[in-house]
Amino acid sequence: MKRSMAILAASVLLLSACGRDDGGDGGTGAPGVTKEACPNAVNKDNGCIYLGTISDLTVGPFKALAVPITKAQEMFWKRVNTQGGIGGYDIDVTKYVRDNKYSPETHTQVYQEIKGKVLAIAQTLGSPTTAAVIDDMRTNKVVATPASWTSLWNFEDVILESGAPYCIESMNAVDYAIETVKPKSVMAVHNPGDYGGDAAAGAKYAAETNKLTFSDVETPPGQENQGRAIEAIVKNKPDLVILTAGPTDTAVIVGEAAARGYKGRFIGTGPTWNPGLIASPAAPALKGLYWQSAPWMPFQTDTPGHKAMRDALGTGIGAPNDGYTAGWVWSYPLKAALTKAAADKDLTRDGLLKAVKSLTTVDYEGMLTGGNYAGDATTGAVRTTVIGAPDDTAPTKIKIIKEAFTGPTAKGYALSKPCFQA
Repeated sequence: MKRSMAILAASVLLLSACGRDDGGDGGTGAPGVTKEACPNAVNKDNGCIYLGTISDLTVGPFKALAVPITKAQEMFWKRVNTQGGIGGYDIDVTKYVRDNKYSPETHTQVYQEIKGKVLAIAQTLGSPTTAAVIDDMRTNKVVATPASWTSLWNFEDVILESGAPYCIESMNAVDYAIETVKPKSVMAVHNPGDYGGDAAAGAKYAAETNKLTFSDVETPPGQENQGRAIEAIVKNKPDLVILTAGPTDTAVIVGEAAARGYKGRFIGTGPTWNPGLIASPAAPALKGLYWQSAPWMPFQTDTPGHKAMRDALGTGIGAPNDGYTAGWVWSYPLKAALTKAAADKDLTRDGLLKAVKSLTTVDYEGMLTGGNYAGDATTGAVRTTVIGAPDDTAPTKIKIIKEAFTGPTAKGYALSKPCFQA
């Protein structure tokens, strides 16, 4: 037994002396932080900070947005490395990329695979998928950037949200409709879970605040599942539909409702649109009936951040897509938190979370204002929204018709708990 134990001990020493390839602490004392350079490092003398990515990359309803989101984040951090890195470290967001297929179960599985190998998560896509692991993230102090806008994130210290949450975006959409098309009735048509539920809660609050009739229709993802929602729209003829679904479902709902005589106004929350819809059979209906709300200005906008994004992506990306814009914008707060943690000489999970909680503003290079993670949800929430309309001539096939604004409903809303729970 003693001889066996001695052999085992020697084996452990031999393994620990070998070069690391697992993104472990590498002698730094923090998961995902190594003294060794990143694979394909820009700065060979820097150590490496590994960040994970969990996105909808193959079969889920948001893959057309998720793939460019992931590419933009890769290029964002490449730019950071080209500028010297952060605190003597390059950032790697390519080694631990996983596909969640927009499934909470798959998301949980791949999160568990990588969580011990990364310092933080550069992208966790989806509200219901991220909600499936938020308890573990909180327990283990895993800071993450969400690719979603549920108002739940305004109450989570480990989440670095950017832009107005779905409910505030929907409040602004209703207020804009009141200003322009003057609806008397509002219907929320939405996916289940935090994504659709949060947007519907904002639409309901805005409708009731403005003494408009409100109705609610929950619809599951999948083009074949939209019959009930279409029937409700055609039968009840709401003046305004706040739509919160995937892009292909949007085409089915808007196109079929129009074909059956609906003449009201749709306003879709951010993820409902994809530029490919302009070439779909639903394009005439979308051009006639659909507006798009969003948390920030689109790909072609003239700000230093938008220009840096376009320069970093180059010309080989195909058609412009606001998935790129979202991925780029979402990366700024994590960069700010890592920079603060490095300055504090505490690149650990404790140190990174402490840095997050100290941020009162983030430099988005003109793409957005906000980034107050030190205050409460009401003071920290971003409340601005833009509105666009389908347009063949626009690079992302959406032309902005109302630049960043905050409507009176959202301006006065106290975010005391997540909207879908309020």
